[in-house]
Amino acid sequence: MGDQLSEVLDLVEIRGAVYGGFAAGGSWAGRAPCHDAMKLIAMVSGRCRLLTDGLDEPIELAPGDVAILSNRTWLEAEGGPPGPGPRRRIAPEESFTGLADADRATDDVVLGTAVDFNPAGRELLLRALPPVGVVRASSATPLRALLDQVFDEVAGRRTGSDFAVRQYGQLLFLAVLRAYLDQTEAPPGWLRVLTDERLRPALAAMHADPAAPWGLEQLARTAAMSRSAFARHFRAAAGMPPVAYLSRYRMLLAQRALRHDDVRVGALAADLGYASEAAFSNAFKREIGESPLHYRRRVRGERSERRRPAPA
Repeated sequence: MGDQLSEVLDLVEIRGAVYGGFAAGGSWAGRAPCHDAMKLIAMVSGRCRLLTDGLDEPIELAPGDVAILSNRTWLEAEGGPPGPGPRRRIAPEESFTGLADADRATDDVVLGTAVDFNPAGRELLLRALPPVGVVRASSATPLRALLDQVFDEVAGRRTGSDFAVRQYGQLLFLAVLRAYLDQTEAPPGWLRVLTDERLRPALAAMHADPAAPWGLEQLARTAAMSRSAFARHFRAAAGMPPVAYLSRYRMLLAQRALRHDDVRVGALAADLGYASEAAFSNAFKREIGESPLHYRRRVRGERSERRRPAPA
């Protein structure tokens, strides 16, 4: 996939966190609201049927399968054979305590991962991934091994397990994304252009020096393509011309700097290749919907609110 995808995933601050799970035998069912923009539902062992808004019929998950849910509001799952009475109601356990006694030979074991990202990540992922997608274990053997490792950590509760689970959340999201892109061609947009082998040299050049006045001729030469062929191929993959992609990439860099750094807006404009602070501010407001200074005050204020302790 190349380093360009990793860099952009970092820019939009994508984080995966394994937040809960359960183990159930026999006939069971559960329902829960979906509060996160994206969730991963992983079937460690056993089987279940999963239903969410937007689906007419449930999808079947087998061992090693992972469902990707984007912008869903509720989720239902059930497992085991139908019985004479109602199914046993279950709910995910955030503490994972119930997984310590799970028997993967007989139980249905499910893990959930919440995927978080900043507003820029919505364009990257929520527009590129379907509302519901499934990565099958048959096409993602390394993913199955990773799920086993995550389960061992959350169930074993060994020293340092909390730290390990946080790291596995990141790896699990990346493994699912890789497997999904391997089995399905993404629609035109960020994910597709960032994984296009023919365009990788041109993207690497723009990412390495975003302030440079990149022209179509230079980028085509970098990709060893004719100007017309490069322009057609880039638009087909990205859904936009190279100049528009470069502008949006600059805005990602600008948003990160305004969120975390104390750089002056004028200096940031120069670093990103704009002729003046006014030109940069106009481009930022056109793309993001607010001025750079207003954006900085808003996101830092929101961060302070999240860090403020709740009243006793």
